[in-house]
Amino acid sequence: MPLNVLVVPDKFKGTLTAQAAAELIARGWREARPDDHLVLLPMSDGGDGFGAVLSGLVEGEEQSLATVDAAHRPLQAIWWWDRRTQTAIIESAGIIGLALLPPNKFHPFDLDTFGLGAALQATAEKGARNCLMGLGGSATNDGGFGLARALGWRLLDENERPIGKWTDLASLQRICPPSPERKFPDLIVAVDVRNPLLGPEGASRVYGPQKGLRPEDFEQTEKCLGRLAEVVERDLRVAAAREPGSGAAGGLGFGLRSFINARLESGFDLFARHARLEERIRAAGLVITGEGAIDRSTLMGKGVGEIARMCQAANVPCIGLAGACSDTEIPQRASEFCFTKLFGMSPHLTTPELARRDATFWLPRLAAEVARNWRGF
Repeated sequence: MPLNVLVVPDKFKGTLTAQAAAELIARGWREARPDDHLVLLPMSDGGDGFGAVLSGLVEGEEQSLATVDAAHRPLQAIWWWDRRTQTAIIESAGIIGLALLPPNKFHPFDLDTFGLGAALQATAEKGARNCLMGLGGSATNDGGFGLARALGWRLLDENERPIGKWTDLASLQRICPPSPERKFPDLIVAVDVRNPLLGPEGASRVYGPQKGLRPEDFEQTEKCLGRLAEVVERDLRVAAAREPGSGAAGGLGFGLRSFINARLESGFDLFARHARLEERIRAAGLVITGEGAIDRSTLMGKGVGEIARMCQAANVPCIGLAGACSDTEIPQRASEFCFTKLFGMSPHLTTPELARRDATFWLPRLAAEVARNWRGF
């Protein structure tokens, strides 16, 4: 019998966008089961690809923006505008993203979030009532310091001089708001992690090494961001440093909460609401999801793991496709991860190295093999 199949993958990080992954899975599946009806629904929980995914759900229009990247190099970026609801969509990875920088050329001490200020100003000038911003994939670790400066906030040291680099925040004495005060849209921030700003589970220690922070840098980063949190709480009466998600994007979640009064929300929940995901899952006979690596962290709030949970609750079979299953026993323990079955390009078809290098070759072949053997498991 033909199946209604919902294909809802996340990106395969560093290899495939969510849209490309969905199309490749569909190509392989149709090769083996051409009569099935496939619905493609690329997913994002706030990182790279967030803007394209969310704008596709609301039929947003691309808007051009002249700004700077995390290293203050000129950048022509895009954001999206939903005229019907007057909602703006910003993907921070498209402005201050790590993927925009040459590998190993910049240290996080030399990067900041200043470039995002122009994007927020553009949405305000457009007359946006609401703004959705995805935070994943950033290169920065400045706690939103650069963004605050771009929006006119003055952060002053003990000599009443403006602080120009976030690595000097240990000398912060007071914070002065912009004058005149600026009005920005109601901002909902999609975070893909629940880490606080500071401490062993904070932004610097957990995600900083991915961006180039070294263990010997942690003391300075904690001192600077800790002082920022102290003065924000005293001067702005906002105690956001311990909130889940405040450590997202190197503390940008904290900065947006403190300086813009943003609301932090699970990126997956935001996607699920706009995509009417529960309704789509209930209408499907099978759900296929996937990402670059399926491992124990998949069920720790990541989108692919949440898809599997929702399918299990709705009693709809769910297949997970991965670039690699890092633990070779994981596919045999799929039910522990809420999946009906799990498959990886590695180890099922090839090596991890070839899976990453030739994902456009291996992913449709994996999907076709799974489709040929589909019997409801």
